[in-house]
Formats: sequence, C-alpha cells, structure tokens
Amino acid sequence: MKLFYLLLAILAVIIEPIQAIQYLVTNNATGTPGGTRFENEIGIPYSEQTLQLATEFILQTFRQDGNYNPPHYDQITTIVYSFTFSPARHVFDTIYLSSDYIENYSGDVRIEVIGILYHETSHVWQWTGNSDSTPQGLIEGIADYIRLKAGWAPMHWAKRGSGSRWDDGYEITAYFLEYCNGLRDGIVAEINSLMEYMNYSDDFFVQLLGKSVDDLWNDYKSQYGN
Repeated sequence: MKLFYLLLAILAVIIEPIQAIQYLVTNNATGTPGGTRFENEIGIPYSEQTLQLATEFILQTFRQDGNYNPPHYDQITTIVYSFTFSPARHVFDTIYLSSDYIENYSGDVRIEVIGILYHETSHVWQWTGNSDSTPQGLIEGIADYIRLKAGWAPMHWAKRGSGSRWDDGYEITAYFLEYCNGLRDGIVAEINSLMEYMNYSDDFFVQLLGKSVDDLWNDYKSQYGN
C-alpha cells in the first residue's frame, strides 16, 4: 500500500506541471489581412491546443535524461500582432506571432504556424546557461531540433549536411544535433539540463560524446559528402 501511494506521489510530480498550465491565444490583428487569415485558417482554439501539445512534447523530450527541472510557468500566452522583423519571437512565457508573416506566407499556413509554435514554445522551456556565453545558434538549433523531432520541419529548410559551422543555428544546428543524438540518444536533453546550472561549454560534447564539437561537425559533414 505504501508503494501505491509513493507511485501516486511520483505521478503527481510528473503530471501536475503540465495539467496546471493554462494556454491563452489573443489575436490583436483582427481586421488586418494577416489577422483575418489567422482567424480563418488557424484560429484561437487550434492554436491553444497546439501550445498544449507542444509543451507536453517538449517536456517529454527534455526529461529524457531524468535531470530536467522545467522553468515554472502557470500560463503560456501567444499574441498575434503586426511586426515584420521575424515570423515570431518570445519573451519568457509569451510568444509573439507576426500577422504580417501569416498574411504573406505562401503555402499551408496552419502547418507553418504549428512548426513555429513548437519552436517558440521550446524557447519557453529550454535552459540557456548564461545566454551571453551560449552560442545563439545552439539556442535556436535546439528549438528547431524539437520542431524537427516533432515532425513539423518545413519543406523550405536547408538540406541535411548544409552549413559552414555547427552553430550556424536553426535547421543547420538542428540537423547536427539530430546526428549527435544518433550517437547518444537523449544528448539534447542532457545538454539542456547541464545549462540549468552551468554556463555552456564546448566541453559538453567531449564529456558526452568523447569528441570535440568541431570533430563531430566534421564527421557529420563527411556523412553527407561535404
């Protein structure tokens, strides 16, 4: 009986952070072409459901190494409004989605926005160590790795094996992390957990894979004939 209650307590710790989170999407671009397209082709209920599914997937992925402690947020918010400098951005637990990008996107905008929300929600839940010392390309690459692993990589991404450096960022780094994960399953989760308490170091790759990150990059490039 004691074991039964202990298991219930463990499950409560695991499940409670997901169940307690609220998901709120607001369209502040109502009446604009991008805001109208968001309403017609995506919608608030679908976006809120996507935020929940993304969070559950991300937490499951980051918990692979058993040491992940997520940041504490009670609510994840997405605000759709007009800006042109990027498809989306995030500040802590709030994601800002560009109605201009939605307006001008050529293709299935719902699929594209799902991928963007997985990427941006990853930023909400990831650790970055001292972000001043962590390559921005790694931060963005981890978020795109989540998007890739979840099955929402878009057709317009560069091909595997592309790029000049492992920390070029986004899909370039995501594909490199995919390669590293093939060598050691869960390595992205391990790197993320290390950055909760430590500043990022290239030595992480040596500790986890026994090779420098540059050697691993060269091995990865060789696999694709580059």
